Amino acid sequence: MQAVVDACKEGRLDAQPCVVISNNSDSMALQRARTEGIPAYHLSGKTHPDPEELDRAILEVLRGHGVNLVIPAGYMKKLGAEVLREYRGRVLNIHPGLLPKFGGKGMYGQLVHEAVLASGDRVTGVTIHVVDEEYDHGPIIAQCEVPVLENDTVESLSERVLRREHEFFVETLQKIARGMIALPR
Repeated sequence: MQAVVDACKEGRLDAQPCVVISNNSDSMALQRARTEGIPAYHLSGKTHPDPEELDRAILEVLRGHGVNLVIPAGYMKKLGAEVLREYRGRVLNIHPGLLPKFGGKGMYGQLVHEAVLASGDRVTGVTIHVVDEEYDHGPIIAQCEVPVLENDTVESLSERVLRREHEFFVETLQKIARGMIALPR
């Protein structure tokens, strides 16, 4: 999230962060958003125990802030059917691996890097994809490769992929903003 906010402030991304929503009331994302003057909301199963009610609350906040593109950077819960329906083709996620390999339910963060290292693959990467009803399933918008080095650990690979994620996401979002990448409808 911070990489996107910084890129907008620095003029490297022709976009405006509208709102930050987190399912964790103590998240760094909410603190950073407030520091940046971006409206910030905690919406979760604690604030809305009924999943359909939570889905409607998230949708209401997105609509109320004029959101055009949803980026669930670090949001670790599935989005509801109403949000996905209204923003079909306009919810983009970043995955720390080359999908479809090493994706799906339970494949996130360090678990992806552990699986890549265990596989013996010499290349991993970053995937930006459209979010749909299944984990890591929607159409791939962009991918880039990151080498797996001989002496990599989960930590060293994770750090290298994360650095590339920040750069690549901003690059890809800028291409979308400039009409160089069309999102599916």
